[in-house]
Amino acid sequence: MLDIKETLSKFRGLKVLIIGDVMLDCYLHGRVDRISPEAPVPIVALSNKIYRPGGAANVALNIAALGAKPLLFSTIGKDEAGDKLLSILSTLNISTKHLLCSTNRRTTVKTRVLAQNQQMLRFDEEDTFDLDKASTNKLLNKLTSVVEDGDIDVILFQDYNKGVLSNTIIRKVLFAALKLDIPTVVDPKNENFYAYKRATLFKPNLKEVNDNLPFQSAANLEDLKKAANYLESELNNAKTLITLSDKGIFYSDQAHQNILPTIPRNIADVCGAGDSVISIAALGVALKLPLVDIAQLANLAGGQVCEKVGVVPVSVAQLELDYLNLK
Repeated sequence: MLDIKETLSKFRGLKVLIIGDVMLDCYLHGRVDRISPEAPVPIVALSNKIYRPGGAANVALNIAALGAKPLLFSTIGKDEAGDKLLSILSTLNISTKHLLCSTNRRTTVKTRVLAQNQQMLRFDEEDTFDLDKASTNKLLNKLTSVVEDGDIDVILFQDYNKGVLSNTIIRKVLFAALKLDIPTVVDPKNENFYAYKRATLFKPNLKEVNDNLPFQSAANLEDLKKAANYLESELNNAKTLITLSDKGIFYSDQAHQNILPTIPRNIADVCGAGDSVISIAALGVALKLPLVDIAQLANLAGGQVCEKVGVVPVSVAQLELDYLNLK
């Protein structure tokens, strides 16, 4: 097993370039005590409204919580939600200098209504078309300048199919990373699923695997080996992680393929678990940790945040304790 204290200490100081779709998460908390007389729907008596960074911005928050330095590249709208997201990130000491403002798209906002700590409803405000040519070129210029400085330990693609990660940006950033021998990790979505050729680590969840492969896979070792072999033949990626929700995580590289089960948890909310998983994966890849150790830490991190309501970053202290309790 890892020397967990030493490993977590090595996360500090790593530089992680994050490129992807940022969002503003809004949580409306309240209570339900009666049904509306106007329609058969619950009445939520609102008591609190909370805003948090979401999407790639939550990945940046996780990376910072783990002690590393996030460099966050994305596009937001020139709107109230964008201003609020910038303010929150600044308050959390996460740099916003690589976030571009656009006048022709909205900042993505996910609003969740919760009562008695149960999510009742979510509604989204968003644009999902690709960045226009001018915005794409501007973002690529900023990305290329930072990547070519040669001071990046890993590049993380956080794709939610909201338009920031177009094929053009994916292809050019991957090419620059390969040329400079910078490892890359990918949290994909359906639209660009097969665009990430030669990424170091590719991390879909099981639903995404079943949505994009020509055959279906259950959460068993035989099916998952077949799925990983197919992905690695199509993408030529070195490592694969497939998250399996409450069934754990599957890992695959040239030497090993296996499933790590979850540990028993009191699940409150699964929001943000994938962000914690990919954050640990990126730092593990940067340190060249064995994939089984990356998978174990990522599995623990994803489970940890599921015990809390809303999208929250991983706790280093809890991660250390959970890992030591595996012995």
